[in-house]
Amino acid sequence: MGGITAIVFDKDGTLFDFHATWAVWAADFLADLAAGDTGRLIALGAAIGFDPVDARFAPSSPAIAGTPDELAALMLPHLPGVEADTLIARINAAAVGTAMHAAVPLAPLMATLAARGLALGVATNDAEAPARAHLQAAGVADRFQFIAGCDSGHGAKPAPGQLIAFARACGRAPQEVLMVGDSRHDLLAGRAAGMGTVAVLTGLAEAADLADLADVVLPDIGHLPAYLDRHIP
Repeated sequence: MGGITAIVFDKDGTLFDFHATWAVWAADFLADLAAGDTGRLIALGAAIGFDPVDARFAPSSPAIAGTPDELAALMLPHLPGVEADTLIARINAAAVGTAMHAAVPLAPLMATLAARGLALGVATNDAEAPARAHLQAAGVADRFQFIAGCDSGHGAKPAPGQLIAFARACGRAPQEVLMVGDSRHDLLAGRAAGMGTVAVLTGLAEAADLADLADVVLPDIGHLPAYLDRHIP
């Protein structure tokens, strides 16, 4: 695995703990959409794999790796009279203000990785504006040479477009790049791009769900420096 000179990260479930961040968002957002209608609240939650009573996502929830457009399409049948563009805009606006819970302290980790000379990027199926807002709020946006969302013009994972765009933007060959993510979408994109793949367990997937697509499964991104020390000369 020698010759790694860049790392591209997924955002939700990788840089940020998925459940700690998005369960609160989902509970508040769905309650707002339901406007006091309990039946509608339950239906909206079921549509995106979220239990509003227990405030937990199902491991198979489409929210884990889905785009705002995909989530809107799932919820629209339960929101008569609401237009898709309006709902997508509401999803993105609500996401911008979400309080993010970092999987590990991000600023020191990104400083450590940058000090190794690694180019760093983010490729997320969230929209780009919320992604930038979240990274800015975490104090690490300036550490990334490339930040792409599902609406940035490179497609969405599991297609490899975002990852290939990152490699081009920082002048790396795909085999020099590690893709780090918490879902099969992330790892499939990394494999399709010809990159090394690292899975982390700060999303909802378990190691057994990811191991066949990953070069290694780590508890979280805080273990990356030690992994790089072991595997990169």
